[in-house]
Amino acid sequence: MSDDGENVTTTQLYDYSSYYDYDYGGNTFSPCSTANLKDFGKVFLPTLYSLVFVLGIVGNGLVVCVLVKHRRQTNLTDICLFNLAVSDLVFVLTLPFYTHFSVVGQWPFGDFMCRFASGSHSTGFFSSIFFMVVMTLDRYVVIMHAHKVARYRTLRAGVALTVLVWMLSLFVSLPAVLFTKVTNESDGINCHYAPVNDAWILYNIVTTNLLGLVIPLLVMTVCYSRIIPVLVNMRSAKKHRVVKLIISIVIAFFVFWAPYNVCLFLKSLQLEAILRDCEVNLMLSITVTETIAYTHCCLNPIIYAFVGQKFMRRVLHMLRKWVPGVLLPSPRDLSYSSYRKSSVMSRSSDATSNFIM
Repeated sequence: MSDDGENVTTTQLYDYSSYYDYDYGGNTFSPCSTANLKDFGKVFLPTLYSLVFVLGIVGNGLVVCVLVKHRRQTNLTDICLFNLAVSDLVFVLTLPFYTHFSVVGQWPFGDFMCRFASGSHSTGFFSSIFFMVVMTLDRYVVIMHAHKVARYRTLRAGVALTVLVWMLSLFVSLPAVLFTKVTNESDGINCHYAPVNDAWILYNIVTTNLLGLVIPLLVMTVCYSRIIPVLVNMRSAKKHRVVKLIISIVIAFFVFWAPYNVCLFLKSLQLEAILRDCEVNLMLSITVTETIAYTHCCLNPIIYAFVGQKFMRRVLHMLRKWVPGVLLPSPRDLSYSSYRKSSVMSRSSDATSNFIM
């Protein structure tokens, strides 16, 4: 996210007052009116953050509950899906802190929570992206090299992969913990990213662009472009649904994250005094695109879990127990429909289960 004073980071949006008087080594880029930007942030950010928080908690919470309940049937795909949901939960649980700050303009939670929220926010962001990449690679090797990798897709391998991804996410997010701190400014107590030099500002922008968009999008494009022709040639009733799901995954990821990363790239040009654009317009663009990008964590349960018939049966079965008075489709009806649609299957259709759970 972006924040105060002389620093811009990709992990927090804290000191909005800094948007109105930003100086880069003596070069000021504030030729535009800033009267309404702060008021806009006070209305826009709490509204979107609250919506993302509620939807993210409900959707990802259901995914976690279902997978925990059926943990005895866990496979590598379930492990990745579980960790993707946990990553999104870690991410959205930090949003109430930022919602409070955007309304009040003060950070009352102390230095520890300042660093902890920053680190959790960044770790949740990167781990969510990384687990999407892992799921893409897992699907690729299952479809393209099913017989060769079957014996390696074990529970132990899933646990080892999980530890590796979380360690990598923590490592990439370490600067957000080290350089974020509480300061007493003229306008109150703020929590902001204050690195020792501008190199760490560029580090956040570069890591967010490369690890958050370019590399994941490249992996998805290459893997799915190889997978789709194989799926099309399969004698499976699910193949058209799987192809649509693949296209939805790539398009949704690009549409939600690309605008934000483009704005961050423009910000890096402004930091280097290459781009001399209206500072307020750019900060407004970052604020809007960043918040929209966060809504992608609400779509993950829909894209990766709820589209699957097997997973939906589990969700409906659990909800019918929790809320018996609510009219919901019977899991048996869904099972019967699924059986009729897939009554003629070849062995190649087993590979599609990695998409349609």
